[in-house]
Amino acid sequence: MFKLSFLLIGAEAFRARWYVLGVLGAALIAGAIFLAFHASSGIVVVAGRVVGFVFIFMGLGNALRLLDHTHLVARALTFARAIALIAIGAVVIHWPGHSERILAALFCVVFLVDGIGRIGIGLLVHLPDWRSRALYGSVELAFAVLFFTGWPLPLERSIPLCVGLIFALRGWMLIRFSLMFRTLENEAAILSLPIFATRGWYANAPVLVDDQETELVENPLTVHVWTPAGSAAVAQHLPVIDRYVAAIDAKGVISTGHASMEMLPSLYISHYPAVELDRSTADFVTALRGTPENDVEGRFQPSYAYEVGEWCAADAHVEFRNFNPRRLRAFWAGYRQDNTYNLTNRNCSVVVAQALDAALEGSLATRSPWLQLVILLANPDVWIGATLRSRAYLSTWTPGLVLDYARTMARIVEKQDVSWSASLSRFLRRLWQDRAGSTGAAA
Repeated sequence: MFKLSFLLIGAEAFRARWYVLGVLGAALIAGAIFLAFHASSGIVVVAGRVVGFVFIFMGLGNALRLLDHTHLVARALTFARAIALIAIGAVVIHWPGHSERILAALFCVVFLVDGIGRIGIGLLVHLPDWRSRALYGSVELAFAVLFFTGWPLPLERSIPLCVGLIFALRGWMLIRFSLMFRTLENEAAILSLPIFATRGWYANAPVLVDDQETELVENPLTVHVWTPAGSAAVAQHLPVIDRYVAAIDAKGVISTGHASMEMLPSLYISHYPAVELDRSTADFVTALRGTPENDVEGRFQPSYAYEVGEWCAADAHVEFRNFNPRRLRAFWAGYRQDNTYNLTNRNCSVVVAQALDAALEGSLATRSPWLQLVILLANPDVWIGATLRSRAYLSTWTPGLVLDYARTMARIVEKQDVSWSASLSRFLRRLWQDRAGSTGAAA
């Protein structure tokens, strides 16, 4: 959430007062140390009640989803899920004596699912940092065992230690941000900071001279998305897989969909393999590895009209008017110097997500950046955006994820009239969908 909020506000607002972030980070770390080693049992009870209210909110969010379903089975499952979440929340709130065990069970499930997911994706996709991913996942599995067995630390000590560790990591991130802001050049994008350098996705972060000049936006920035299911004649639908990963047509050929970006009249961003990749089910897993041997020559499509003529119209379109066209052009000028295409690490969705971040940097800059930061951190749509970015980092950007991300960012930067309660409900639904998707993938 901090990364996304800083991106939208821009580096200029924080560069002069970089030390404030350092002080906040140090305060978080100090609080984390106190919580980890000096927290009383009463704090665990309070934490348990907070978790209980979170579960009730999640249950209410699922109850709202009943309005979206017309199928009887889907409505029944959603209703049962909502009742179960509300019941768990009520138990935690009204019987705080059981908070330790309930919190331990929740932490155990979260670490178990996330740890298995990190290790599995690291081995499957085999990115350059797969060893560190596997190590991180192994640490999470160790924490899951700790919460399941209560050894070597009792639950009343292990829970505050875990929560304190989470706060300490956030504090360390703020300190790193403060030191980076102190040395960041005026012309450099915030995306050029090392904290955004994961997987080399922002190697083309724009550097501008005289960025104080403004450019009138005459035409909107449009994100076009072809979802896998919408771009293939799918014989059997698998809702989550079809939406976010790939769809298989009647001939067994896999379609991963496509994404592009357009700013009329002169800019079109679309990265495509030079030779069409009709992947069969047998070799699709091999192609997922984001290693150099899967690099192929790519090409940049000339226009949206050309792609529609060669293939089909996109499923969805998301428009932006609050963006920086100069930063977008600078990013694209750097990216297109290399046409290498990789299905996992340098694909059509990756470049669209990068370009969107470059275009939206500083789009919510104000004269009161600290107030804006608090507002963004309290916005559930920012939570959704941060969750989507985390999902993409663990695997990759896909057309489905880019579509969700673009819609989320549009709600934030275009200041659409969406209530906080509606945003919270959307975030809770997204959180449940991610957990359900992770469980399905693990199965």
